[in-house]
Amino acid sequence: MFDEDDPLLARVRAIAFALPDAAEKISHGHPAFFTTKVFAYYGGSIRRDGEWISHRYSVVVLADGQERPALVQDPRCYVPAYLGPSGWIGLDLDQDTDWQEVTELLETSYRLTAGPRRVARLDAARPRP
Repeated sequence: MFDEDDPLLARVRAIAFALPDAAEKISHGHPAFFTTKVFAYYGGSIRRDGEWISHRYSVVVLADGQERPALVQDPRCYVPAYLGPSGWIGLDLDQDTDWQEVTELLETSYRLTAGPRRVARLDAARPRP
């Protein structure tokens, strides 16, 4: 369901692995990034009119409740099957992807799932303005 040589996956991995204690496993055929809980998947799908539609080149994250409504309206985003009702959102990736946005989405999802000690480590590692 994914190609190890995919350059978009390599970018997502680099961002995810920069977060404290992040690891990767394969879940339902997709790379999943986690600490204790999964904070991102690479690739997702939706079900429309009884048909499965793959979003092979995408990142699926747990969205902040205040940001999610705007993301749902964004044409680059989709509500993934199974995870969508729990607040997850998918963002399609391509050569024009804003990687700063991907970084922010991954970090937000991490913050929502990683626990207070890991979040404190993430905050401590950031330079102060």
